[in-house]
Amino acid sequence: MAPDELHAALKQQPFEPFRVVMTDGVGYDIRHPELLMVGKRSATVGLSGSSEEPFYERTVKVDLLHIIRIEPLSGVSPNGAGS
Repeated sequence: MAPDELHAALKQQPFEPFRVVMTDGVGYDIRHPELLMVGKRSATVGLSGSSEEPFYERTVKVDLLHIIRIEPLSGVSPNGAGS
């Protein structure tokens, strides 16, 4: 996935939570825009223990080439993060 496309999803106003789906089927829920940092070739996902928690406990670095799609998380408030 192009970094611009991922960055645009983060900057959408109002922010709409979404899931980043990887080539191996793993998904990372992005419920707060500050918990995903996009680079030119990779992204860092902040993971928390609770969907209501806006602070990460650990991070995962993913290669943008392995992101196959982003999909909306309908009915989720933008107050937390994790997967």
